[in-house]
Amino acid sequence: MLPVLVHFTFTSLWSQLFLYALALGVVAYIAHNGWRGAEGTPKAQGEKPPPPTRQERLVRALVYGAIGAVLAWFGLKYALPADAIPGGKGEGLPLHTYGILLATGFLTATSVASRLAQEEWRKMMWVPDARGGGQWVDVEGPRKREALMDLAFYVLVGGLVGSRVLFVLVNWKDYSRDWSQVFSLGGGLVFYGGLIGAGLAAFYFARKNGMDFLRLADLAIPTVSLGQCLGRLGCFSAGCCWGDVTAAGARFAAHFPGSGVARDIFGRLTGTSSLAFQSQAQDSRYVVEASGEILHQAAPGAVRISEWVAQHGTTLPVHPTQIYESIGQLVLFVVLLYARRFRRFHGQIFALWLMSYAVLRTTVELFRGDTERGTLHGLLESLGARGLADAVPLEAWYNISTSQFISLCMFTFGATLLYRRIRRAGETAGVGPTPSPA
Repeated sequence: MLPVLVHFTFTSLWSQLFLYALALGVVAYIAHNGWRGAEGTPKAQGEKPPPPTRQERLVRALVYGAIGAVLAWFGLKYALPADAIPGGKGEGLPLHTYGILLATGFLTATSVASRLAQEEWRKMMWVPDARGGGQWVDVEGPRKREALMDLAFYVLVGGLVGSRVLFVLVNWKDYSRDWSQVFSLGGGLVFYGGLIGAGLAAFYFARKNGMDFLRLADLAIPTVSLGQCLGRLGCFSAGCCWGDVTAAGARFAAHFPGSGVARDIFGRLTGTSSLAFQSQAQDSRYVVEASGEILHQAAPGAVRISEWVAQHGTTLPVHPTQIYESIGQLVLFVVLLYARRFRRFHGQIFALWLMSYAVLRTTVELFRGDTERGTLHGLLESLGARGLADAVPLEAWYNISTSQFISLCMFTFGATLLYRRIRRAGETAGVGPTPSPA
């Protein structure tokens, strides 16, 4: 695994000027996309918007550019030293495999969703030309494709905010000491929080643009699995979301490196430990290496986890849960993309995804070993209920995680939605003229 591909530093004047120019170019590109994607304001709801005025284009470009400038400012503060920008941290620009795969997954999902939107809303119209001929032109598909590209921006912001909020809530005890760390560039993200935040952003976008949310969700939700398939490979590279300890010699097992082992793409030591290694290096529990059994007290044949990883420089063998979910997400994407051909009503694919992913995630959670992600035991302990927490051991099957609880709610919501839509579709199909008595 390669947590960091390469680490760029900006200590010379020329490298700092290059980074400033690069940030300016990114902001200009974002503003240009805002200008190019502007639409006029329709006079009535449901009416086709007229061509945008210059003022409407300018306002949209300024809004997009301002948001891009804020993001660029935070990025520059992180990368540049204090003598190049006020408050600079001088961390440079490490190209993390996690970030690259996460970005690749997002862009891939956006591209596929925009293509599906063009096919979904395709509307052909005969356009005559001056010579008496003409051609068939899709007048609606390209507009919806552009709309999906705009939606990607809403989803990105909503997903980042939602994932960060849920991470803070799960780890509220750590942040209660200093709430200013909520806005720190460090910390983590939670997929379910991102999913909820992105869903709310998509719902707002659909209402704002007069689109059927369930129809939009049917085409977009399978691409979430496509993006997450690549995203979980990023988790594997970073050594986060790791699995529970396996028996020695297990066929499917992974070792995540410490700072003395992890290297970049050029084979140089990065000095960066995987998150799994950092966690196990502080784990005071004991493990029977042969069986992978975790104990809370010393026993014959057991060794303290922190001592084992310090000696070997890597984690104990653990389940590669990131790979498990990545494969499951890919299967889910392919199956639901094929199932779209046979849908009977809007919302069917969306409901099936909610239920299917809830089952997938709950199953994978059974093999997870990162107790930091939030569990019932940790919640009871943080609330001061030590007696109840001791009754729910970390390794117990009923020590459900935050994600398993959300999965249960999500499965229930998906099943309810599917039932109601099937019932409504049946009632609609049964509507017809009442036969007259003979």
